[in-house]
Amino acid sequence: MATSPPAPYPPVAPPPRRSQIWQYLDQFWQRVTDGLELGQLWKQFQADATASYRLYQRDFRTKAPDKIHKDNFWQVAQEFCWALLEKLTPARRVLLLLGVILLIFPAGGFTYKDRAGDIQAVEFDFHFFGGAIIFLVLMLEVADRVVMKRDLEIARDIQRWLLPPSAPPIPHLGIAFATRPANTVAGDFYDAFPRSGLPPGEQRYLLAVADVAGKSIPAAMLMATFQASLKTLSATSTSLADLAAGMNRYACGNSQSGLRFTTAFLGEFDPATCELTYINAGHNSPMLRRASGQVERLTQGGLPLGITDSAAYEATKVLLRPDDWLVIFTDGVIEAVNRADEEYGEERLLSVLQSAGGAAPDQLLSRIMVNLDLFVGEARQHDDITCMVVKIS
Repeated sequence: MATSPPAPYPPVAPPPRRSQIWQYLDQFWQRVTDGLELGQLWKQFQADATASYRLYQRDFRTKAPDKIHKDNFWQVAQEFCWALLEKLTPARRVLLLLGVILLIFPAGGFTYKDRAGDIQAVEFDFHFFGGAIIFLVLMLEVADRVVMKRDLEIARDIQRWLLPPSAPPIPHLGIAFATRPANTVAGDFYDAFPRSGLPPGEQRYLLAVADVAGKSIPAAMLMATFQASLKTLSATSTSLADLAAGMNRYACGNSQSGLRFTTAFLGEFDPATCELTYINAGHNSPMLRRASGQVERLTQGGLPLGITDSAAYEATKVLLRPDDWLVIFTDGVIEAVNRADEEYGEERLLSVLQSAGGAAPDQLLSRIMVNLDLFVGEARQHDDITCMVVKIS
């Protein structure tokens, strides 16, 4: 009987060549680093380490008892450890401490005789279990961070919808603005829009820049409240002073007894007369550079919004002329610091403004932001940055 030939063995794949291995490793490395160079990774690590240190340092300064001697290394280290532990839930604190104890616990063992009389040795090493427990705590913290980051990204998108992508066309005015949050979401606000609810034949435009005390989620939520109250009150025929007073009453209801106040600059522009009626509610004084080079500061107004509901606000008028410049900014601009902890300051901002010449608003705004970036360098941004540039034509 004829027998069928044996089935051929499946072909054996050749081992990957060394070039393929290096290609796989390179792809893995690019995915891990997002394509960043080693120098960029090191700068990113320095920025993260500095931010984390300042976070724990702030808690240390707040909660450490006065009797702690700053020169006593062990006392300072102990307080910093407490600052770190208090960021975790009690259950994770216990796990972290257990993992650290197991990591430093020395390996050991014991011997015993079995039934046959032979000596048996049992050795144990808790280092693996300590590392596994610390890794578990890390994974739990990463999971929380991922969920929080997703929520923050959603909040960032919503906040972007609240802010205008560009300024509306306004007679005699050219406007450009930019904002940079220190975190994912910001407490700064800016807008320029026509007022509705005015008597027939009247046309006025509202310019607003505001800065909520604090950063991140709490400041962003109050910023949304500020935006809602501004839009609501500006749709009526109320005066600018009454509008500011109404916004102050709104702010006092959400300011935690004045702890979460808001500084704001509100300007109402009348294109028929080129007059700007403004209120400075505790905000950084905008710079009005005249065509002659003279600089005026818009300082009149009142207290920041949310301090006290009985605060009074006084509106002031200023006549704007062709080729005048108006720069409205938050404190994140002038208080930006470099690696030497030096502030950018108003003098540098004024120097860029004085060199504006015949530039367009977006060009001057770009010069300001580039000059700020060159000064700050690789230092981490600690506050929200917002700037509005207005040119009168």
